[in-house]
Amino acid sequence: MTLSDRVAVVTGAGQGIGRATALALAKAGARVVSVDIDAAAAQATAKAAGEGSIAIAADVGDLGAIDTMVRAVIDAAGRIDILVNNAGVTRRADIMDLTEADWDRIFRVNGKGVFFCLQRVAREMIPRRSGTIVNIASIAGKGYAGTSNAIYAASKGAVISLTKIAALQLAPHNINVNAICPGSTATALSEANLKERARTEGVSIEEMARRRNATIPLGRPNDPEDIAALAVFLAGPGARNVTGQSWNVDGGLILD
Repeated sequence: MTLSDRVAVVTGAGQGIGRATALALAKAGARVVSVDIDAAAAQATAKAAGEGSIAIAADVGDLGAIDTMVRAVIDAAGRIDILVNNAGVTRRADIMDLTEADWDRIFRVNGKGVFFCLQRVAREMIPRRSGTIVNIASIAGKGYAGTSNAIYAASKGAVISLTKIAALQLAPHNINVNAICPGSTATALSEANLKERARTEGVSIEEMARRRNATIPLGRPNDPEDIAALAVFLAGPGARNVTGQSWNVDGGLILD
């Protein structure tokens, strides 16, 4: 599979799934734009992605920053062929401990950021009648009981619904929109949640990891590269007739 001559934008590319996806897209031949609120992290990913890669610092919860980011990509690369909407935030909390501040923070990035990045990039794709958008959702959005919190689950459910409607409304413009729903994935964010669970339940981190893995039918959490591999497929010619779908990568945690 090759993505040669494609320009790909990956948000939240500074670490975890975003970084793995940026590197996988670059390996497949794409010119990658690594976007992250952390400028140094974005630069590190762009450097690892190789020659031609670009780093942009942007807060995807800010519409002005999204517009500036897209304009910078167009100025530097001329177009956007692929968007991977990956930036996201959460924290582990019981439903009764969540606050208005949690709602505003999580939906600002996971909901507002995903929608307005999709919309702004689609404005560039529509005149060219070509484009692929991959939203990183979560099995939390499908009701996975092990979610970090209820607000996070709601935000990812919103991403899944957005993916379906966006796919239908952008299909006449030859733009594909799909979502990937990771399960337990070994990232800095998930490991922080694992440590918090271990602390709350009074067990070692190793024991909490054992318990987590025991619930996964394949017996192992995702590596970020597992998500990246599907993103590359969905961005490529082999998925030209795939749109509006939400793909689980979770070792069999949920069957939906």
